[in-house]
This record gives sequence, C-alpha cells and structure tokens, in this order.
Amino acid sequence: MIRERDEFKAYTEKPVYRAKGKRDLSFLGRFTFSMLQEKMEGLGHILTVIARGFLFDGGDPYANIDKSRRALCAWCSMPEKRQTKREKWQFGTDFRALHEEFPTLVTAKGAGWLYRHVHEVIRFTEANPDLISDASKKASVKLKKSFDDTWHNRVIQMQVPIFAPGTRSEWLLRFDDIIADALEAGPLQDHEVELPEQIKQRISRELPNEVPQNVAQMLYAYYMVHKPADSDWVVLPVSNFDAYFGNTNFGRKYLSKIPESLMIRSEQGYGVCRVKMVFTDDELTLLDYFV
Repeated sequence: MIRERDEFKAYTEKPVYRAKGKRDLSFLGRFTFSMLQEKMEGLGHILTVIARGFLFDGGDPYANIDKSRRALCAWCSMPEKRQTKREKWQFGTDFRALHEEFPTLVTAKGAGWLYRHVHEVIRFTEANPDLISDASKKASVKLKKSFDDTWHNRVIQMQVPIFAPGTRSEWLLRFDDIIADALEAGPLQDHEVELPEQIKQRISRELPNEVPQNVAQMLYAYYMVHKPADSDWVVLPVSNFDAYFGNTNFGRKYLSKIPESLMIRSEQGYGVCRVKMVFTDDELTLLDYFV
C-alpha cells in the first residue's frame, strides 16, 4: 500500500499459486475471497492503480488516456459465452483484439488477467484440498458458481459513459471515473517511511494487545504519504488493506479496536472509510517533511 509499483506488478504480472497450510491465503495474491464476490469491494482501488501505471508510462498522461482505457478493457476481458453480432452501441466483454498490445493482460482467446486469476484460484483450491480451509473451500465453490455471470455484468457496466441517457446507477463504477481518479492521483510512487521513534512508542503504549503493532504503524505511514494538502482526512481502502495483510482481520477486527487517541474513523461503506490519524504537538514538529 506504500510501494505502489509493487502493487501494480501484483495486479499485472503472473501470480504464483501456493499455500503452506490452511491459514495461508497466498494463492489469492492481493485479493480476498470477499473482494471477488458480488459486490467486489476494492475493485475501484485496483483499477485506479492499473490505470495510473499506464497513464504515467512516459509522455503526457492526457495523451495516454485512450491507452489506459484499452489496458483496463484488456485486464477486465472475459470470453463471450456466445459469439453474438453486436451493434456499435452495444458493449461486449471480449477484448482479445488487444492481446498484441497487452499480451500479459489478455490472452489471444479473450481471457483477461482477473478472469484467469479467479479461475486459477478455483483450480488451485480444487487440486489442493489438504492445504485449503473449509471456509476457503466454500468460498471457492461459491466463486465457481457466480463469478462469470457477476463479472460479465460488471464489465458491461464499467463501459457505460458517465452521461449516458437513461443510466440509473448512482454507485456504478465506470472506466471514465477510474481514469479521472488516476489522473488526480498522479504517477505510482514507492515510499520508504520510517516512523519517528516517538510515534512508535505511543502506539506501543496505547494500542490494545489484540491489534498488531505493525498494523497501526502501517496506518500512520499510509496516512502521512497520502494526506492531501487541503484536508486532515485520508480515504482508506479497507478491502485492499485486508488483501495486503493476507486476511480479513484488518477490516473485521483491528480497525474498530484502534483507540481514538490514535485514529478517528468514519463509518465504512463499499469497502472504504475515511481516517484521521492523531498526532501530538511534538510529533507534528517531527512530521513537517510529510505533512
């Protein structure tokens, strides 16, 4: 979440499917099962990272908008169940024509990166039952039944223009929105943040024992890197933090137990919330470089 180029690679390079035991969810990569289900929380953050990687890949990012959109289409591609002749105004899901331009994002048969990843996850869980927990087995079975239909509808929806007449989807995620967010966020960054010892000691004193120290430290580092100049609040992609830590404990258990002396948090919705980390006056003096 701090090293954004590594995150981009996790979404665009070939994953490694492995697990050392039933508590190891490494085979999911930077995803959780809940992120791949119907609501697909965290998808907006992932697509924005991908779009930023192609928008700021040399030259004027505004000149790269069409390329970035094509990359998103390639990543999201899935083969059509039936080869149907479409009118020009109708959207499809099969972007195999982009294989030559984006060979790692979509195959010559139209299987995009995410489509392949989900089906490889399903195959891995079925082939390695001794390494998969019962909860993961159930989630994989559910994914096998529902993903293709869910993803087909989502890919169609994401192509709808912002001002399309008759659109009735207040919270619809579109490629246009993703690219706009990516332009505002700027190039991918890799940050090395070493928290001042004073903050580490305060975290150690005030954090409940059931919340790992590295979780709170990561939140402080993320906040300092992403805090905008005109606000004390930072949008926290909770679902993506779950994936980063390799389980859903971050969103389900840890966030609610961090005291307000360290962090103030808004209610969570659609896999995100807003947070404001708390600093003492002495700590703010140390943080001029970041804030």
